[in-house]
Amino acid sequence: VQLQASGGGLVQAGGSLRLSCSASGRTFSTYARGWFRQAPGKEREFVAAISWSESSTYYADSMKGRFTISRDNAKDTVYLQMNSLKPEDTAVYYCAAAPHVGSSWSTYSYWGQGTLVTVSS
Repeated sequence: VQLQASGGGLVQAGGSLRLSCSASGRTFSTYARGWFRQAPGKEREFVAAISWSESSTYYADSMKGRFTISRDNAKDTVYLQMNSLKPEDTAVYYCAAAPHVGSSWSTYSYWGQGTLVTVSS
């Protein structure tokens, strides 16, 4: 059972990236999906989450209006569109899955390996 995050890279401030998180080994189409990030020397923090039905989305305050989470249940993939990136968005971004949506990392029992996003000033 694996979640695979991809799409990270180096981008200039003000630029955009789209992260993807695909699943293998089992289906997560009925699971809530979330994105978290961890910058060097900092704790893992919540970024965004989406319910399995796509009816509800949640964002950390600092990401509202810049980031958009979406999912394609037919592909069992969740996306994080990140616009207007700032240097403080630099972090390893992790995707996760849980039976119920939430903003706490402890809610999620399945985690991907992370993808590095670096935003240069």
